[in-house]
This record gives sequence, C-alpha cells and structure tokens, in this order.
Amino acid sequence: MKFKRLADLDLKGKKVFIRSDFNVPLDENRNITDDTRIRASVPAIKAALDKGAAVMVTSHLGRPKEGEFKPEDSLAPVAKRLEELLGRPVRLQADYLDGGFPLAPGDVVVLENTRCNKGEKKDDEALAKKYAALCDVYVNDAFGTAHRAEASTHGIARFAKEAAAGPLLAAELDALGKALHNPAHPMVAIVAGSKVSTKLTILDSLADKVDQLIVGGGIANTFMLAAGLPIGKSLAEPDLVGDAKKIIEKMKARGAEVPIPEDVVVAKTFAADAPATVKAAKDVAEDDMILDIGPKTAAKLAEQLKSAGTIVWNGPVGVFEFDAFAKGTETLARAIAASKGFSIAGGGDTLAAIAKFGITDQISYISTGGGAFLEFLEGRTLPAVAALEAAAG
Repeated sequence: MKFKRLADLDLKGKKVFIRSDFNVPLDENRNITDDTRIRASVPAIKAALDKGAAVMVTSHLGRPKEGEFKPEDSLAPVAKRLEELLGRPVRLQADYLDGGFPLAPGDVVVLENTRCNKGEKKDDEALAKKYAALCDVYVNDAFGTAHRAEASTHGIARFAKEAAAGPLLAAELDALGKALHNPAHPMVAIVAGSKVSTKLTILDSLADKVDQLIVGGGIANTFMLAAGLPIGKSLAEPDLVGDAKKIIEKMKARGAEVPIPEDVVVAKTFAADAPATVKAAKDVAEDDMILDIGPKTAAKLAEQLKSAGTIVWNGPVGVFEFDAFAKGTETLARAIAASKGFSIAGGGDTLAAIAKFGITDQISYISTGGGAFLEFLEGRTLPAVAALEAAAG
C-alpha cells in the first residue's frame, strides 16, 4: 500500500482537514463515558499544529438523520474533551460547508457531526467537493470508518489538493500489512463468534494464508458438527456444515489445520451462575450447551500459540463474560501475550477480553476498527484507503 503520510508533509500555514473517529459512548446527560477514541486522535492534531497548520477536525457521532441537526447530535462534548486533552482552545463550528469561518495557524476547530450533512453516507460528490474546498490538505485518521465510502472518508480524498493518512490510520495499515501481507510463520489466526455466516468469507480467505485456523464460540460448534461431533443444544448453523468441511479440507490440502476441540465446558442453561462441567467433545449430551473450550484443548492450543511467528486474533473462544466459561479465552489470551511472535487483535469483544485479562501492553498491536479490521482480514479493499492510494498517484 502506497499512500502519503501526515508526518512527511509540509503543513506550515496550511489549512488541514482531519477526519477522526469521535463516535464515543455518551450517558443520558451526554457525558462521555469512554474517551479512548478522542485520545487516539490527539497525535494527528498535535502533529499538524507542530507543523504550523490551522486545523479542522471532524467525525460522525451516533445515528442522526441526514440534513437535520439536533442538539443531541452535537460534537460539543467531544470539543470540550479535546480542549482539555490539547490544553488549548477548541472552537465548535456549526455552519461550515460554505466556509467563511475564521481559521488561522495554531487554531483547532471541531466541525459539527458529518452525518448531519445531506449526502454524507451516500458519498455525494457535491458534498465531498465542499469539504475539499475548505482545506489545503485532507488527512484521514479514522481507521474505524475506512471500510465505508462516505463523503468525509472517501469522496473528499478525490478532490482535496493533497490527501494523506494520519498516524493512527498509518499505524493500522502498517500493522495489518505486516500481519497479512508479509507474516512471519507459523501464522495462526483465531476467529471466533456466534455465527459462521458472518465470518465465512474471512475464514475462507484466511484458509489460504494461515498455518493454523483456530475457531471458537458458535463458529467452533458448527465445525464440530462438520467433524461428526455432538453439540447438544449449542448455538450453531447446521446449514453451513458443508462450508465448514470445505474450509477444513482446504487447510488440510495445504498441510495446515483447523483444530477441533477435544474437550469442552458445558452447562444446561446460558447463565453466569450455571454449573460448568468439563466433558470430552464426544460426550456432549442432547441438553448441553457448549460455552467454552475445555482445559485440554486450551492447553494444546496455547502451546502452539507460544511458538507462532504471527497471530491474528478476532473473537473470544467462549462466553468470557461469565467467569465459569472464561478460562479458555484467558488461557489463549495469556499464551498470545507470552508469544514472541507479532500479534494483532481487533473487534469489540476481543478488546474487552484483552482488558479483562490485563494484557493490553503485551499485544503487539490492537486495532481500533471492528468492521474495517474484519474487512481487511477478508481481503477486501477499504474504500477510504483506496482513495488515499489513488491520491498518492
């Protein structure tokens, strides 16, 4: 991937339009409950300011109705928090599409919620040109929205005088590129979740690349069915057993494998206080629900993870929110943390598991974008990244 980077540009005296991801959670009083995404945007803003730029920064927030701005859609809480983090005044600009607002080198202006602009989600060309006319340089630093072709993530890059990736987006692409395009072997991917159908194309794509494909959650149950094992009343997709078999065979033909659990942790009900029982995979009863991989399976997989050269992790392998069914995910998480290989993790549940087990600092790279991370794993072109590449010539 070839694209310009903010760090390489001369920005002195220039107006810079930064697309960040400020889609943060708010409580009923519109107080920010987690400012991680705002803090992640600070390096790009500071870098532009240090280079003598005048900075405009914007984002979407929530799901407003296009063309209708309401107070609850405002980026006001974001602007306030950004002012605290930067230690300098940050102005909120409501009507900005036709320009005309004051902006001088050293200024930081938050442009109101992009999703309130008519045509934003449809990547309207006229809107994209209005965005581009506001600036000398466009910087995309929002990996979490890179899989969407919208006016502020894709269209503007086509019409801006200059377009570049911010430090957060560049770091994501560097890490993902290292993991998928130039991996150290053995390469192991962990793909877990409730449904095979939502990740079937990812599994199929990874089956061409990885040395081991570990599946977990409801996905693993479908693969257990494909291997002829009983799963009781566990969550699964029987109609996709044929697809699971094809992936197993594809891996086998390459000398790789999809490890099938040899033991599991089951319960009679889906509840935090449900008694947990370890059983051999072949002994799962008709009224059992599989809620985690068993200790033998976890130990075996952990041993293999420790010697991996590259690990891509998306999804916990059990119902880790319930302590009785968290041991499988914890065992694999600690093995990934202990591995000397390059590890990259992404997806909301994965990040929650990493936080729960306190291994944040031991993962090589943690992706900030759930949907974009998954589409990159799938081998899809991310529209916002493609626009930056095209702009770079």
